Amino acid sequence: MTLSVIGAGFGRTGTLSLKLALEELGLGPCYRMMDVILQSDFAAHWARAAKRGTVDWDKIFAGYQSAVDWPVCDYYQELAEWYPDAKVILTVRDADVWFASTQNTIFSSINNLFEQQSPIGEIIRGIANRHFGGTIHDRFLLVEGYKRHNAEVKSTIPAQRLLQFDVAEGWDPLCEFLGKPVPDKPFPSANSTSEFQQRTAQLIEQSAVSSPQRRAKPTT
Repeated sequence: MTLSVIGAGFGRTGTLSLKLALEELGLGPCYRMMDVILQSDFAAHWARAAKRGTVDWDKIFAGYQSAVDWPVCDYYQELAEWYPDAKVILTVRDADVWFASTQNTIFSSINNLFEQQSPIGEIIRGIANRHFGGTIHDRFLLVEGYKRHNAEVKSTIPAQRLLQFDVAEGWDPLCEFLGKPVPDKPFPSANSTSEFQQRTAQLIEQSAVSSPQRRAKPTT
């Protein structure tokens, strides 16, 4: 199995909705950041890859037909070269709306991945360093990084191989681009801000219940 679709859009641009849509069209399973979070060996692999600059793509995407979201979108050019028959989808939304969404979800205080001393923490900090000057809260730097990335994708990937896609457009442009019939069901709508916040709170609660007791402070 090899990748047929590469997602070049940043997180919070409808990547979960796109993942579900691709799987509905028979192009799954679709690899996404949640796979990295849930699989510690995936996270460790990406953290090592960022440091060395090389990745065994066939190994990391074994069993997947498509891939979207971070950290995939940071390697869209390498992936497009490695999988020359794959099509590239750049998910987009209004830049200011995207920024506000990041501050309420992936870069908010309820999500502490940025501070974690772990492979997934390294990945998030690497994203901030590459695109946003090491910060995750500066509106100007984030919006400029978002626009710069999108412009780079559009100038790098040939037009016939690239779809710039707002998930609000629904099935028609996506299916036309992929040569797939339009499903007789609504386009997936998932991972809204409220859904993200609720799911994150549940994950934090589950983590607190399952984690071992904190180590006692040493006496002096």
